[in-house]
This record gives sequence, structure tokens and C-alpha cells, in this order.
Amino acid sequence: MKTLKKLRLEKGLSQQSLAEQLTTSQQCIYKYENGVTEPNIDMLKTMADYFNVSVDYLIGYSSCPHKIEEVQETELNDGELALVRKYRSLAASSQRACHILMDELLPR
Repeated sequence: MKTLKKLRLEKGLSQQSLAEQLTTSQQCIYKYENGVTEPNIDMLKTMADYFNVSVDYLIGYSSCPHKIEEVQETELNDGELALVRKYRSLAASSQRACHILMDELLPR
């Protein structure tokens, strides 16, 4: 689970400190990160909640870290909601490129 290691490092956590937060062992975190074993569904949910990401993102099934319920049904129409969902699935560098493009397109 490369994403687990990425998220852990982004938070500046050691394997031991993450293990303490998740009430597991450092060895389990090592094994998850290196593909020796896979966490059960309860541990996946616990990790996803801890990092505030979706389980799909955590296991590498989605590039969008946001949980679906985080996309609020608001006054946006279907097309606008679709754009928001697409934007959120972009890598950070692609999101920055969108910002630059929007700045160029919008009147000042």
C-alpha cells in the first residue's frame, strides 16, 4: 500500500507513531506498506478515517482522496458537480494548471 506510506510521510509520522495512533504494531504498518500483508476491512476504515481519505484512495483504486459524502449536494447543477468531482480527482499539479487557465480565461 504505497498510498499508506505516502500519507504517513506527509503527516511526518514514523511507522511506530502511526501504529500507536491506529492501536496496532509497527510491524503491521511495515507489512502493510511493503505488501507483505493486507489490512482487514476494519483497519482500512480506521486508516481512511485517520487520514480523512476514502478507502478507495487508500488502496490505490482511486486517485481522488476525498470521500464521496464530502461532495455536498448544493445549489450546483449536475454539470457543475461533475466538474468539481473531476477537479478533485486531478493531481495537485493538474489542479494548479486549471487555476492558471481559469485566471487567464476570467476577466479581471
